[in-house]
Amino acid sequence: MERLWAPWRMEYITEEPRPGCLFCRVIEDPADRDAALVVWRPEGAVVLLNKYPYNPGHVMVAPVAHVGNLEDLDDAQTADLMRALKRTITVLKKTLKPEGFNVGANIGRVAGAGMPDHVHLHVVPRWNGDTNFMPVLGEVKVINEHLTQTAAKLSEAFSSS
Repeated sequence: MERLWAPWRMEYITEEPRPGCLFCRVIEDPADRDAALVVWRPEGAVVLLNKYPYNPGHVMVAPVAHVGNLEDLDDAQTADLMRALKRTITVLKKTLKPEGFNVGANIGRVAGAGMPDHVHLHVVPRWNGDTNFMPVLGEVKVINEHLTQTAAKLSEAFSSS
């Protein structure tokens, strides 16, 4: 039998559910433990790494407004969100050099939203060959860079561009 060691998963397995909204916590409290995943705080939005990414650089772009649906954002909030999304893609292209992106929103729990009360956009960098036999045969996704390394790269890139 082959073993895949992922000791950091124990924190996820044993972690008590945190009260409140992840996005609101990191927006309101820069000392929150999940705020270490924030790579940029633009006007009206926040950009943070997904703690359980599909690929390196998988970020979430959320408005500051705590609303569950895109259509509930006013025009200024929508503009802030889209400006943040555009710059995020630009920084990811420059820093990680992906060959493409998946960008989307899971709206509503039935659509897969883990945080259905605070709309957010997922930005997943993609590279040719980033899918391989591991998810098919082993039901395992290999992420080839630690979150703190990706966070450092992206934080630097956002602050310098």
